[in-house]
Amino acid sequence: MARLSIRHETLYAYARPVAFAPHRLLVRPRDSHAIRVVDAVLTVSPPGDVRWLYDALGNSVCSFTPGGESTTLSIVSELVIERFPARLSDPRVEDPRTATPIVYAPADRAILSPFVDPVTEDAEEHLLRWVREQMGSPQEPALDFLLRLNRAIHGGFEYQPRDVGAAQEPAQTVRLRSGTCRDFAWLMVEALRRLGYAARFVTGYLFSPAHEQVRGAGATHAWCEVFLPDLGWTEFDPTNALAESPDLIPVAAARAPQDATPVSGAIYGDPGDTRLTVHVDVRASDSLPAAA
Repeated sequence: MARLSIRHETLYAYARPVAFAPHRLLVRPRDSHAIRVVDAVLTVSPPGDVRWLYDALGNSVCSFTPGGESTTLSIVSELVIERFPARLSDPRVEDPRTATPIVYAPADRAILSPFVDPVTEDAEEHLLRWVREQMGSPQEPALDFLLRLNRAIHGGFEYQPRDVGAAQEPAQTVRLRSGTCRDFAWLMVEALRRLGYAARFVTGYLFSPAHEQVRGAGATHAWCEVFLPDLGWTEFDPTNALAESPDLIPVAAARAPQDATPVSGAIYGDPGDTRLTVHVDVRASDSLPAAA
């Protein structure tokens, strides 16, 4: 078990005062057998109405509507969590449905179908051609293929940090051979869907005591989860070639990246110039705060 403290700061600065529509915050993990939230403090400015709920995928969502007008919007989430890792220590899976191509039981298929259907277009088939290049033997176990694909993205694409903006279309990432963590995660998700896998886009945090050893530390992070018979939802981080790593701290899972944005919402009025600053700090914690 690892105890971690997480501080996630988001600051919008506007040249002129604006009013605010409701905002959707995805900054708190849901308690599970893998993560226990020990302490959670959310500080927002300007103050406003705050309501917590679970969305259709079970993500913990804060609905926040700032009051009045302001030239800034500040959201600071401070967490202390306990992480209980479950590594892929034994990759041997006896269920024959985990061979390639993947086959899901009918009961699972009914639930997983939204995560099997691709979201993006690939009119020029850049993505499809790249996917075909990654295919191996028909007898290759699904888990072996997924680990190999995870490494292929890590080793075959140049990492280029990008603080703002939506995830690139997977076909564009293939053409550019570069991107940031959300681009690589989305590439893996949409590539696997074209092969019949149930895959979803995950956002959260990445713990690394030495930031230079990983890509994506110091900010929110994104990776891919794939559903496998006998293993369930399994984490793959193509940015760092990690699989079921205790350093991955999931906060939200979604069918598409835009549904897992940590902070989303709208403003009223003309803000003029807008500056966005985001900082994430994840570190080992020895403190013992009271339970939330």
